[in-house]
Amino acid sequence: MASVTFKHVYKHFGNVTVVTDLNIEVKDKEFLVFVGPSGCGKSTSLRMLAGLEEISEGEILIGDRVVNNVAPKDRDVAMVFQSYALYPHMTVYDNMAFGLKLRKTPKQIIDQRVREAAKSLGIEQLLDRRPRQLSGGQRQRVAVGRAIVREPKVFLMDEPLSNLDAKLRVEARSFISKLHQRLETTFIYVTHDQVEAMTMGSRICVLNAGQLQQIDTPYNLYHNPRNVFVAGFIGSPSMNFFDATIHNTETGLIIDTGAFQVPIPEHLADPYRSYSGKRVIFGIRPEDIHDMEYQPPGIVPAPVEAIVDVIEQMGNEMILYLTKDNKTFIARTDPRTKARVGGDINMVFNMDNVHIFDADTELSIAYEQKQEIIDRERAAAV
Repeated sequence: MASVTFKHVYKHFGNVTVVTDLNIEVKDKEFLVFVGPSGCGKSTSLRMLAGLEEISEGEILIGDRVVNNVAPKDRDVAMVFQSYALYPHMTVYDNMAFGLKLRKTPKQIIDQRVREAAKSLGIEQLLDRRPRQLSGGQRQRVAVGRAIVREPKVFLMDEPLSNLDAKLRVEARSFISKLHQRLETTFIYVTHDQVEAMTMGSRICVLNAGQLQQIDTPYNLYHNPRNVFVAGFIGSPSMNFFDATIHNTETGLIIDTGAFQVPIPEHLADPYRSYSGKRVIFGIRPEDIHDMEYQPPGIVPAPVEAIVDVIEQMGNEMILYLTKDNKTFIARTDPRTKARVGGDINMVFNMDNVHIFDADTELSIAYEQKQEIIDRERAAAV
């Protein structure tokens, strides 16, 4: 088993820099997920770790060993690709055994490892079949099995579920998470799907345009995003953002979007007092906007009247697309809502869960204070 460290890693393709000053420490046995939009540098970072791309600057360590100049086959990592990359003319057994045969592993050990891996993956009955006789989900398990038999220090997975349909992807997410728990090996996983990232990773590394935006637990990324990009990328539907100004009034601080005003709760107000009269970006998640008639207990509500533009009936919830003057936003509401397209509706914002960002830097103004609150709450819960 091994930790993985990126130290000031850069990747240049000519004059284009696709990874910029990447610094990450992946703990032994951790499940770290790289997530971000297409072209953000996540797959390139994984390929540099695997030795499939050269590092332009910096160092990558596996354990205590710098691997910049170590050949891919000698890095003791195993990679599962998006395409699975199975040999079509070989049986499942031979596909899984191929890497061990190249290393001249004794036949008895090869057979033992392949059959043990196949049993753990539920594909022992498929060992005599060829890839064309398998479903997408079965091919994905074979590709994972080929990695398992090598018993590497680090598993690398580059969007291995993107070729599966929605139902199989849900099943495969659970399967890979359980596999990590059983093998107790370091996993580094790349995806553009934030749902995969949030449900699988013990920590998540959010990248954008080759730069690390935030690395944190799924809980912290959701509840305390460091900047506007992370706040908008994590969560579905994504967070609502409003250009706004903070004003200090006789009753306390308010957020003025031009279309509506909402108060900042007094117990959250301290970090924002110095921003009175300044422009900010006000963010609130759709799940923190409720139909007033069905608002949950225990929230700090701020009423906002809006017009319903579109309704999406999801069964267990309703997604409402709303307009207030020239501002549009999305709410996830109780399915009992009586909202009608074109009609007015009284909504409430849960002001306990607002996010406010500096308009110039796009950084969360209260990031440090929020993290202290989260840490205290979690410590008290233990």
